[in-house]
Amino acid sequence: MMKTHPVFASDAISIRSANRLVMLGVCVAWSAIATSAKGDQGGEVVPKPNIVVILADDLGYGDVGCYNDQSRVSTPNLDRLARDGMKFLDAHSPCTVCTPTRYGLLTGQMPFRVRNGGTVFAGVGGPSLIAPGRMTLPGMLKDKGYATACVGKWHVGMTFFDHLGEAVRGNGIEAVRQVDFSKPILGGPTDHGFETFFGTACCPTTDWLYAFIENDRVTRPPVDVLDKSQLPKHPYANDCRQGLISPDFPMEEVDLVFLRKSQEFLERHVRTSPEKPFFLYHCTQAVHLPSFAAKQYQGKSGAGPHGDFVHELDAIVGELLSTLERLGVAENTIVIFTSDNGPEVASVVNMRKDYQHDGARPWRGIKRDQWEGGHRVPFLVRWPGHIPANSVSMQLTSLTDIPATVAAITEIEIPEDAAEDSFDLFPAWLDPTHPQIRPYLLTQAFGGIRTLSIRKGDWKYIDHPGSGGNRYEADASLRAFEIADDHPDAKGQLYDLASDPGERNNLFDAFPERVAELKELLEKSKVSGRSR
Repeated sequence: MMKTHPVFASDAISIRSANRLVMLGVCVAWSAIATSAKGDQGGEVVPKPNIVVILADDLGYGDVGCYNDQSRVSTPNLDRLARDGMKFLDAHSPCTVCTPTRYGLLTGQMPFRVRNGGTVFAGVGGPSLIAPGRMTLPGMLKDKGYATACVGKWHVGMTFFDHLGEAVRGNGIEAVRQVDFSKPILGGPTDHGFETFFGTACCPTTDWLYAFIENDRVTRPPVDVLDKSQLPKHPYANDCRQGLISPDFPMEEVDLVFLRKSQEFLERHVRTSPEKPFFLYHCTQAVHLPSFAAKQYQGKSGAGPHGDFVHELDAIVGELLSTLERLGVAENTIVIFTSDNGPEVASVVNMRKDYQHDGARPWRGIKRDQWEGGHRVPFLVRWPGHIPANSVSMQLTSLTDIPATVAAITEIEIPEDAAEDSFDLFPAWLDPTHPQIRPYLLTQAFGGIRTLSIRKGDWKYIDHPGSGGNRYEADASLRAFEIADDHPDAKGQLYDLASDPGERNNLFDAFPERVAELKELLEKSKVSGRSR
């Protein structure tokens, strides 16, 4: 009797056949293909895939060798991940800064739709951007039987309490001094679907509170004011604020601590619950400024302190991949690697000047900007035997699409009031030539709902003048990279990325009908509360 074979099986349906089913419109949902139950003819139960999402911080499209043949930093492990899986060339963070992007990745909802458009948190300000009861990527996987772990930088908001039990509001060192660290912290990862958490509230070596959090408690309360005189001094070292630091917080080895904690989770899980799938969300400090590479990586890149930090990030990815292989789970693990936005101002300016390395290449703009360099990010996906190796996709992709795609793979039905901006891209993961799935793409710059753009096909409409983030005219270090707007009085910007990928020729006045069409679609998406 013939057995049925789900896509998770070693002798799974071929990518070509799967795509043919879609193209012919056969009414078989991807979730039915991606089942882990026994087949109708008595086939064996096939385990659901493990999932690892590695989210880098401020890593630009041009920082990775497989995206930039002129990169001055070697990234052999990321390049290998691309060879083993699929490299997406048109992937975007939902925002040009990190807190809103993290919200979008975890919820599948554009951050401009929530309070303050996804406020950028620092220190102990809180509260969480994720509303109680909202479906999250880890929450839906946990409900499906996955073990869920978050390691690294959270930065979606938490609530700390003072000695009177009142929520601490505001930021800065005085706010940190108010915190009663014996009290549980609310609104963190363990309140939004993660069973375990080890990491930091915000940017690990930047944001006033220099302390590790395990689940809902700080491991060791901060007692000393950060002594910046003991830290490295270079153009990439000027981003840490004068906060309070815990005795066990190593400013130059934070990412190595995160690596060890993720490895411990993987080893413990495989040892104690090998039959259960896992979801690991690993968020690095690298390569957010300050660029403090660990000692063993300093001077190794040949491209200065920031190059060393990129080199360390690549090595950490390699260690995580090696851990999966050593534990025998790599073949049934989906690995997703990406970044929360484009590269930071100081890293781009100094790397261009001193090392001829452009972390935003080939795009205009950097972190905070609405131009492509602010939100077009590296996006690599590997799933051996399913995602074709060494493949390249031009599929229009947002990090908000991760929840719907994972839901399709794991047979989870997303309710109407969740993941409103998340599209199932699983067919495109299986076939790099699959037709475009997204009807359009929304992105937001530093100014939230006031700085939105919409992309449909090759046309990109920016609903505001200027970058939406950095003030090129006011920053002496950026003036050399300023491109004069040929229509400075226009209320917005329109670019044809097919003929003008560098976004130099503003066609706002030349194509008023196109502007009106995209503006109307943008407004409709805002009013309806969804793009899916």
